[in-house]
Amino acid sequence: MEQALQFIQHNRDWFYVVTVLWTFFEGETFVLIAAMGCANGQLDPIKLGACAWVGSCLGDQCWFMIGRRCGPLVLRRWPRLKLGVDMVHRRLRKWDTLFILTFRFMYGIRNVSAIALGLSDVTTTRFLLLNIVAAGLWSVVYVGAGLLFGKTLGLVVGHWAERIEIGIAALFLIGCGVAALIARGRALRARLARDELTPIRPQI
Repeated sequence: MEQALQFIQHNRDWFYVVTVLWTFFEGETFVLIAAMGCANGQLDPIKLGACAWVGSCLGDQCWFMIGRRCGPLVLRRWPRLKLGVDMVHRRLRKWDTLFILTFRFMYGIRNVSAIALGLSDVTTTRFLLLNIVAAGLWSVVYVGAGLLFGKTLGLVVGHWAERIEIGIAALFLIGCGVAALIARGRALRARLARDELTPIRPQI
């Protein structure tokens, strides 16, 4: 037990780094679980919230710029995204600023929403300002919810809370390893596919 706690204590900075990377894409569940680790003092909720804010803001700004610069190309490559883009544009016409501030809370459409906004007439400056505010709100909500749940868990299950939180931290590390292996496997399959499609030049 002591060794596990010391491991988290000595390597907790990695959780902040992973938080930035994870929230760049999605990260709701990750932030909730990480915030539970703040309940026993293993993680700093302020640092965790700041990292989630930065990662979320950078991620959506990136998807927005992809939509702004390469939107038509993306839709030609993945035509199924057009249904999501059309849905986002309908909601944008109806709710405008409110939608930009809240779309990241809508699970499953965050990335396509940012791309769709890049394809709209929303200016880059306006999206950037609203994105900063929205990412901050998102970070506060999820870190706060995870911290509250972690403290409640400690009150309910007493000394078992530490063991549960350590188990969650272990799942974090396992999840990161699995994600890395999956990404490596996909890259390898893509490289093999390219090699198969590359014509062999006859030797003279």
